[in-house]
Amino acid sequence: MAAILGKKLGMTQVFREDGTVVPVTVVEAGPCKVTAVRDAERDGYAAVQLAFEEVAEGKLSKPELGHLKKAGAPPLRHLAEFRDEDLGAADGEGPKVGDDVTVASFEAGQKVKVAGTSIGKGFQGGIKRHNFARGPVSHGSHNVRAPGAIGASTFPGRVFKGQRMPGQMGNKRTTQRGLEVAEVDAERNLLLLKGSVPGSRNSLIEVRTDG
Repeated sequence: MAAILGKKLGMTQVFREDGTVVPVTVVEAGPCKVTAVRDAERDGYAAVQLAFEEVAEGKLSKPELGHLKKAGAPPLRHLAEFRDEDLGAADGEGPKVGDDVTVASFEAGQKVKVAGTSIGKGFQGGIKRHNFARGPVSHGSHNVRAPGAIGASTFPGRVFKGQRMPGQMGNKRTTQRGLEVAEVDAERNLLLLKGSVPGSRNSLIEVRTDG
C-alpha cells in the first residue's frame, strides 16, 4: 500500500484522450519525510509517521523541532501516522526514518481513499443535517421545518441519547473511499483525484490506497 499527506488545492477538470471530461480535485501531496517507524514488538502496533509542509522554525516547539531533527527533517507543520503501510517501498523492506515519500508511489487508475476534516456548516436543522422531510404548509400549519416528536411522555419520560436532532454540522473527520487517481504529476508533486474529497481549500488530507 502507499500513503501520503497532502493539501487540497481545489477542483478543476481534465480531458481524456477519448474527449470525455473528468472532474478532478488537485492535491499537493508531499514530499513527506518519514520521521518515525512504529514496530509491533516494541510499540504494540506497526505504523509509519510522516511529516509534511515546511513552516518557520519559530512556529514549532523545541520538542517538535528535536523530533524532526533526529529524522534529518526541516521544520514541518503536520505529523500523521499510517498503520500497516509500506508506502510503496521498492525494495520491499519498508520505509526507514529519514526517507522521502512522494507521489511517485501512486499511479493513474489506482483506487485510493482520502481522509480529511469536512467543511463546517455551523448549527443546522434536521432537514439539512439529516435529510428530514418538512411538514405540511397548508391550512395554517406551523409544523413546516420543526423536527416533530422526539420521545414518549410517561415512559421513558426523557429523550434517548443519539436522537437525530438539530446541531452542529460538518467539521468532522471524514473518509471518502473508492476514489480514482486520474493523473500523477511527480515534477510538481500533484495528485489529480477523480471527484471531490473532504475538506476546504488548503486543508490537510491523508491519501492512501484503498484495498
